[in-house]
Amino acid sequence: MWTDKQRGIRVSQEELLCKNACGYYGNPAWQGLCSKCWREKARPAGAHRQDTRPRNDGTPPTFSKFEEKKNIEKSHRINTMRRLFWGSPSPPKRQEPSESQTNALKAYQSLEPGDFTGFLKILRSSSSQRLQSRCTAFLNTMEAYHDLPVQKQSDLVQDFYQSFAEHFSSFSEAQITQIMEHVEKLIMTRLHKWVFCHDSCDDEQKDLALQRRIRSLNWVTPQMLSVPFPDKKTSVASDPFLPAITAIIEMDAKRAPQDKLACVSKCSQHVFEGLSTSNSEPANADDFLSGLIYVVLKANPPRLHSNMQYVIRFGLPHSLMAGESGYYFTNLSCAVAFIEKLDGPALNLSPEEFEGYMLHQRAPSAGSRRQQIASNTQHLLEELTGRQEKLDQGMDALNLQLQEWVQAVNSQLDDATAQFARVQKEITVQVELSQVLSSSSSDASLQGDDKDQSVLVLTDEHAGPKDTDC
Repeated sequence: MWTDKQRGIRVSQEELLCKNACGYYGNPAWQGLCSKCWREKARPAGAHRQDTRPRNDGTPPTFSKFEEKKNIEKSHRINTMRRLFWGSPSPPKRQEPSESQTNALKAYQSLEPGDFTGFLKILRSSSSQRLQSRCTAFLNTMEAYHDLPVQKQSDLVQDFYQSFAEHFSSFSEAQITQIMEHVEKLIMTRLHKWVFCHDSCDDEQKDLALQRRIRSLNWVTPQMLSVPFPDKKTSVASDPFLPAITAIIEMDAKRAPQDKLACVSKCSQHVFEGLSTSNSEPANADDFLSGLIYVVLKANPPRLHSNMQYVIRFGLPHSLMAGESGYYFTNLSCAVAFIEKLDGPALNLSPEEFEGYMLHQRAPSAGSRRQQIASNTQHLLEELTGRQEKLDQGMDALNLQLQEWVQAVNSQLDDATAQFARVQKEITVQVELSQVLSSSSSDASLQGDDKDQSVLVLTDEHAGPKDTDC
């Protein structure tokens, strides 16, 4: 089915970048644009549609006035929210005493990477009271207006990120990134239940559709995707991509967008590790995308669409536009888009074969799946044969040791038997000697008795008849 020269699902690096050639990573969810270009394009377009809709849809003037009034009320409500966050339509000038401000900035600069607990302690200190009040007001207002459309909530969160980052404009880019990651985790951990899979969008329906789509493709094998799998010399005790499958499933349990992105990065790194153990050649970008598609098909992660949209809407822009996390997330988006549009030619199958697989009228057991099962069986037999050889070697060594032990025991038994025979012989000699001595003493006593009896007889004979005289 696949030639040796063809490896992986081919996606060039240019296809991963933003279509506006800004140098950042694009995303299929943003029509190939990056986060920054997408927001710049979406906001004016939305405002234009909002202004022109009452004039072009043929509705009565009264309804147009009603729509216009409604839009004005919405914009007034948004401006009211922003005044609650910043106290005025635009962020005010910082008014903290210079000494207090300097101490607060030094405390933030001394933060260790990933020290979220330390960030919370600094934020709750008296020198950061204004920043803490801003975060508290923003959270309370977002919870109070949780029924706003999810896209409007996304805009408010992104505006808050930008406003909060301006307070640390004197910091280096790395320090600002570190602090804003803490801010994102603080804000979105609390807002997760209000904005994730919001009622104003169709994320839940798309989740179900994507899960059904992935479930219907459970017959796709690694060979169809040209995913390198363990060769004959590699043990197949478990799937080499199992850690990646576990990592992508864990994404749904996280709340902060950066924690969900961490699961995506962890999954991607495990994919590269699985590819390196399954193939003698170094893994390339095409192999990685193929492996990631296979992992998504095997895992069928819960609420995958909602989790990706949550990261897109409420994650920090730099996390998606550049770096490892941006590259991995862009590849995940490409993998999901590939699965949604997967057809026969993408797997080198005819339309009839693809339809037969989708309708469960045929199974890949006669083709690549049979080869996979046969290969796995052969690997298992080779592993069992190797274990049997080691067991036989162990048994031979054990038998040799047992023979040596038996010989040693027999030698000791022979020595003990010989010694016992000598002792027994000595005892027999002593017993016989004692019997001889006892028999000789008894003969001597018998001879003494006979002499006494003969003397008595002779005495009686010389005495004569005494009774006649009487």
